[in-house]
Amino acid sequence: MSEDRTAVGRGRQDPPRHDKYERLVEAARQLQPTKMAVAHPCDEVSLQGALEAAKLGLIEPILVGPAARVRDVAKRFHLDLDAFAIIDSAHSHDSAAKAVEQVTLGHAEALMKGSLHTDELMGAVVAREGGIRTARRISHCFVMDVPGHADPLIITDAAVNIAPTLDDKVDIIQNAIDLAHAMRFAEVRVAILSAMETVNAKVPSTVEAGALCKMADRGQITGALLDGPLALDNAISMEAAAIKGIVSPVAGRANVLVVPDLEAGNMLAKSLSFLAGADAAGIVLGAKVPIVLTSRADSLLTRLASCAVASLVAEARRTALKSAIR
Repeated sequence: MSEDRTAVGRGRQDPPRHDKYERLVEAARQLQPTKMAVAHPCDEVSLQGALEAAKLGLIEPILVGPAARVRDVAKRFHLDLDAFAIIDSAHSHDSAAKAVEQVTLGHAEALMKGSLHTDELMGAVVAREGGIRTARRISHCFVMDVPGHADPLIITDAAVNIAPTLDDKVDIIQNAIDLAHAMRFAEVRVAILSAMETVNAKVPSTVEAGALCKMADRGQITGALLDGPLALDNAISMEAAAIKGIVSPVAGRANVLVVPDLEAGNMLAKSLSFLAGADAAGIVLGAKVPIVLTSRADSLLTRLASCAVASLVAEARRTALKSAIR
């Protein structure tokens, strides 16, 4: 990998801190650009992120927003829009609806949130008329690049499902497994987290974890090794797992962490971000196309990593469709 690609255009000479994200971006650059509808890119951060992803060959953006506002942002921040299509909209809700429409018309393979509220975009995604839901429960995955940790960590669900049921968690886990395969994990190891590693009827999340593992044994969840309940320490630390005497192919080596509820997931992801210096790319799965959810506070590299993840998911879907046609 050449020096400029290793640093993803940041001109950095020292070894990259978030090398896992940069490997993701590099892998996605080898694929055809993903056609991505960008909903309401009406500020510098969201518009620049989409254009930088296009410059790297990750996506082919379709900019959906009030055309005059989008062009004004581009002019103020010296961004070139000549090569990109703009679909005019009246306001943010209209931007969300028209971005989703690009998917239903077959023009876009992915969605990206711009400078609108997540609820506005997801409202259009799940709408009864014109939405893009599937039979699968929609869920969110953080792809965490934690300095000092060897591999990316997928954490789910920390943004969409507030208090998921057992049935919800089946889909949440399957979405995360499918994402891990799209990201080309050699082996997907899922830890179902709780406060302890033993089943305790007084702690419902431990009972659900045990049930989910048995469901995997019966083929109701496929494509990964599952173990749970596991506390966070013995899910990601071999030493902690050994001290507790836990023997499993997942304990100490998990690369997918399934949290009991949104509150636990949100606190875990933000603890890693603010205390361990981790970056958190975000993607929503379970709809007809992957959906990139970004935060205003996200770095450019995090935005590029989110686009790279969506591109890998889109490529996996293209491959599956070709196999099904054959």
